[in-house]
Amino acid sequence: MFKSLILIAAVTLTTLVPAFADSMTDGVIRKIDLKNSKITIKHGEIVNLEMPPMSMIFTVKDPTLLDGVAKGDKVKFVAMEEGGKFFITDIQSSE
Repeated sequence: MFKSLILIAAVTLTTLVPAFADSMTDGVIRKIDLKNSKITIKHGEIVNLEMPPMSMIFTVKDPTLLDGVAKGDKVKFVAMEEGGKFFITDIQSSE
């Protein structure tokens, strides 16, 4: 029984890792609002949210994510939806 649970957990993790990697979206930072932990990004399609390319404002889950980026930077980011609001959970410079 225990071996079956370990196998199920391993299969679940191996299917989630590629899904997370695929959820990175390309974008360009248009504006950063440090006071309100918000960032405006012109982005490509956000596959995990079924969202077409556009510019929009996101809240960042962790304000320190904004420390390493600046207006005009090309980035890759992860966006999630919770309770009807869109959040950035990871952002990395792609330059």
